[in-house]
Amino acid sequence: MSAPEYGRVFAKLREGCPTPWAAYTQHAFVEGLRDGTLPRASFLHYLVQDYVFLVHFARAWSLGVVKAETLDEMKICARTVDALVNHEMSLHVKTCAAAGISEAALFAAKEDVENLAYTRYVLDAGVQGDFLDLIAALAPCCFGYGEIGLRLAQTAVPDTPYAEWIATYADDDYQQVMADVGAMFDGAVVRRLGDAFDTTPRWAHLQTRFTTATELEVGFWDMGLRGA
Repeated sequence: MSAPEYGRVFAKLREGCPTPWAAYTQHAFVEGLRDGTLPRASFLHYLVQDYVFLVHFARAWSLGVVKAETLDEMKICARTVDALVNHEMSLHVKTCAAAGISEAALFAAKEDVENLAYTRYVLDAGVQGDFLDLIAALAPCCFGYGEIGLRLAQTAVPDTPYAEWIATYADDDYQQVMADVGAMFDGAVVRRLGDAFDTTPRWAHLQTRFTTATELEVGFWDMGLRGA
């Protein structure tokens, strides 16, 4: 399938790190979701860690409200926090509850090293950098899960036990949020760097932010596989 349309900036950043992006979006963990071979223990370990990740991820998106320069940027960041806290995390709570893991236990779970590395990298991008630093570091998770969800929805085996996870990210609501985030990211970059943004001195730095976060996503999947 072709890459989903999440805007010019994402397309250019994705193009700038083809090998890490493929390692992330076509990881063995992802393929295990697609064909149903992923061990349940790996999936549950991932969900617990991902719940903790989403807590920090929501905090990072909240920084976007602080760093924003326009009302539209503030609205998109606030809407994304709502989607994370009140919708995406509910899947983790529901699935883990069925396995005897409470929401309180999820919130208090000890972070694996890969989780610490990724979440603190993103938070540091927001605290130390500006709005573009933050969104470039956040982007691989958002857009990557959207891309993975769409691909798996089209190619997953009919009886995969991970159909609900796949549907969450292939869902029209999630895809619309990603389209909105992509449009906001385009506007933010053009506003600050101009229409030829990828020719500016700043672009290489943003590419590094995006590529590093993508590599940290690969590490997160590796962590999930070890959960078996």
